[in-house]
Amino acid sequence: MSSKEKNIEKVEPTTKKESVSVLERIRRRTGLLVGIVGLALVIFILESLLGSGASLFGGSELTTVGSINGKKVDRNEFASRVELQLNNYRQQNQGREADDATRGQAIESAWNQYVIDLAIVPQFNKIGIDVSEDELYENVVTKPAQTVIQFLTDPNTGKISSQIATPDGNIDLVKWKQVVANQQDEQFVKSLQQMEDQVKRTRLFEKFRTVVNKGLYVTKAEAKELYASQNTRLDISYVIKRYDGMLDKDVKLTDDDIQKYYNDNTFKFMNKETTRSVEFVAFNIVPSPEDMTALEGQAKLIAEELKGKPASEDSLIMGRENDGGIINIQNYTRKTMILRDSSVYTSPEGTVFGPYNEGAVFKVYKLEKINYIADSARVRHILVGLSDPKTNQPKRDKARAKKEADSLIVLLKDKKISFDSLVVNYSDDMGSKTNGGDYGWFDENEQFVEPFKNAGLMGVKGNITAVETQFGYHIIEVLDVSKSKHTSYSLAQVSKNIAASDQTSQKIFAQANQFGGENNTGELFDKAVDAQKLTKRLAQDFKEGDRLLAGGLDRARELVKWAYAAKVGDVSVFSFDDKYVVAKLSNIKNKGVLPLEIVKDEVVRLATLQKKAEMFKEEFKNKAGNSKNIDEIASKMGLESKKQENLILESHNVEGIGSEDGLIGTAAGIKTGQVSKPTSGNNGVFVVSVNKVIPAPDNFDFKNQQLQMEREISGRTDYEAFNAIKELSEIEDHKSRID
Repeated sequence: MSSKEKNIEKVEPTTKKESVSVLERIRRRTGLLVGIVGLALVIFILESLLGSGASLFGGSELTTVGSINGKKVDRNEFASRVELQLNNYRQQNQGREADDATRGQAIESAWNQYVIDLAIVPQFNKIGIDVSEDELYENVVTKPAQTVIQFLTDPNTGKISSQIATPDGNIDLVKWKQVVANQQDEQFVKSLQQMEDQVKRTRLFEKFRTVVNKGLYVTKAEAKELYASQNTRLDISYVIKRYDGMLDKDVKLTDDDIQKYYNDNTFKFMNKETTRSVEFVAFNIVPSPEDMTALEGQAKLIAEELKGKPASEDSLIMGRENDGGIINIQNYTRKTMILRDSSVYTSPEGTVFGPYNEGAVFKVYKLEKINYIADSARVRHILVGLSDPKTNQPKRDKARAKKEADSLIVLLKDKKISFDSLVVNYSDDMGSKTNGGDYGWFDENEQFVEPFKNAGLMGVKGNITAVETQFGYHIIEVLDVSKSKHTSYSLAQVSKNIAASDQTSQKIFAQANQFGGENNTGELFDKAVDAQKLTKRLAQDFKEGDRLLAGGLDRARELVKWAYAAKVGDVSVFSFDDKYVVAKLSNIKNKGVLPLEIVKDEVVRLATLQKKAEMFKEEFKNKAGNSKNIDEIASKMGLESKKQENLILESHNVEGIGSEDGLIGTAAGIKTGQVSKPTSGNNGVFVVSVNKVIPAPDNFDFKNQQLQMEREISGRTDYEAFNAIKELSEIEDHKSRID
């Protein structure tokens, strides 16, 4: 074992003994309380904290996912923390599995917790920031912090569990103390440990933020300097010899010149994170002519089927043919019509149009109905919903909802109950209760579901009807309709996606696989790309945990994993949703100073600019060294002198040049009438002279300027302090190994 390996300490998982000690110190202060709160509460807490899903991570020979300041991060413990977050996500989203982006966020969040514990918190300890036992007890038990309240809140209802809640919905501290004092369940102990860790971490950061912010101070001199730079203006004259006026090939660089520039400027080639780059060619999965013919034929059969069916049966066809079983029937006016065939305005109901090739789909339309509807309407409604609006849990089925809605309509029409009282006491639409169920005036463009919208626009003032939507049954009273009306065309739409057949996809894969197999080295890959005149793309400088790469490579985890295990020049084939990709690993950039061979092109470019600057400065000296006037210097150099008025010191751009901080800074540092020395800038070598200084106005409140500057700095303390400590820490990040 190397000395480096000996110095790396492994982070062990929290032990039962450590967890119990936390519970014990809380119990010592809580005392022996009678009346244990029911087991259901404990189950609720454990479910909200730990979840119950099975692990997503399989076995691996790798036992760590990185190290932080010499301490290894155990792979299994890290995976458990990620799994915990994913379980919480499932619980808060009714069991739905996390998508790729959410999984990535969970992994990143878990890793940041380790960075905080192993890199940030030790720095707190060094400067004496700590959270005492008394303080922790107070924030967890006697006066629970918001973090604890969130742990004890049901994500589905947004409320504290009724078993530890007061009548007004707040936490009952006596019952909460009972839970803490009397529970022996090991999982509950771990949950409590998690609460404590979260509270402690939050308090540490709050204290650190206070310490840093209290140490921030902007002097009056600093405020004056910033004010002056933002408000002082200069009138300048300058002449510049631009780098792009000389071809790079005319600059002779030796190997020694290149090596010297690299040695003198290694700080410019520091790589903060390990990255990889790939070059690739894509074999797009597109339909063949045979596929297009077949798809169009299927769309024609759908059109024929629609022609022979009554409107009442069209929903069955749409549900069968549209992706996701979508029933797509929408109303259009002449202004909003999406069907380009103008004969729709003169055709009878039941006419079928298409199929049309609309790029991504073949589309078939059927004119279901021609309606004459009000331009606008005003309704109020009562929702007999299928789900409880507070818990989002099933409340009643459609049959029961319809029965209840029909019964309520009878009571309303017989005036045995008022509409207002039903809205307040019965409606499942929480959003409209505050205004008596009144949705105000709306027109055809309102984003309401069609049955709801049509009940108003096609209704008669005073009508009370029940309409069905995906939310349940709406009891709708038409309060008013506009006198003006227009024609509305109800169109049913069937979409047939244009996509390659399995057979075509297999042929394209065979082409990509053959290309990758025959050109399985970097040299062969490059030659084949040139010979076949293929388009080579680049995904540059991606990190080990990246999922989305340049060049349209979404969900690229397999390619990224391969790139971090392959050697430069290796070639492999990958499958994406819409293409097959043959990739070559073109570049590896490890953390630290990049070797000259990797950055040589950039070194040559910068060394060439430096060489040009040296040559141009010498030219200024030889041709115009004794000149004290910008126009004279320009004449001797064969260049044009330029002027700019009202140049603000705080700006970055100079008219006629672009970004040129060097010229602005030089002008700010010389006296009026003085000509600067030839100076190298971003765009060339220049000399500048200040013709006039327009100072900033004197009447200014510098105290407010100081306070504003302090607020701006304070707002960056968390982010910048966190990153500064990270940069000073030794962090080896391989968290993507579990993904």
